[in-house]
Amino acid sequence: MMSRDPQTDRPTCFNFCFNGHPARALASGALHLPQLNVLVVSDLHLGRSERIARRGGGLLPPYENSDTIARLLNDIRRAGPATVVCLGDSFDDDIVASSVSETYSEQIASIQSNRRWIWVSGNHDPGSMTPGGEVHESFSRSNLVFRHIASPGCTSEISGHYHPKATVSFRGRRITRPCFLVDHHKIILPAYGTYTGGLSIRDAAFAAIVGEDAFAILTGTRAMKVPAAA
Repeated sequence: MMSRDPQTDRPTCFNFCFNGHPARALASGALHLPQLNVLVVSDLHLGRSERIARRGGGLLPPYENSDTIARLLNDIRRAGPATVVCLGDSFDDDIVASSVSETYSEQIASIQSNRRWIWVSGNHDPGSMTPGGEVHESFSRSNLVFRHIASPGCTSEISGHYHPKATVSFRGRRITRPCFLVDHHKIILPAYGTYTGGLSIRDAAFAAIVGEDAFAILTGTRAMKVPAAA
């Protein structure tokens, strides 16, 4: 079921049930679990432009931290979660995590205030240097498991890492959007960060993770459910 913005009439989230828990896939790429009062995001990749430049890559406009944090703050204000879970790769590498500028440190501390904040370790950020909050290899709440990379044999699991994206026909044209990938046992979140690529949900990597019943929820300007095989 879709919830719509009364001003734009665009679906702001897609509501579904996951292992007995109401879930809201937000158009921003965040997942809200209202019954647990938890907001989940994955793959913020803060500091990506700085890391690419440091390693001799191209120069990207260095606004991604501000943009990513602003969108996260907006989602937190709307959802009002008691707990925020970041599913790994929150920082683009350990150097970025240990040298977050004073401005961003203050912003992160502000949005962490008065709530539980969980940093799940990712392959980019083992988590030893993350600012504030708790660091976990994986995190469990109720009957759900939160981790960075999906485990093929695990059920009731919410993860990230793969940056899923889907290409579909919409109103006579082909569009590609980051997306949630959902089946009865798993939710794989899209990358939340501004500078992130994506892996097509038709890639063979997903065949070993999700079942044939999987569907995608597109993000961006609207939240829209589409078949994973579209």
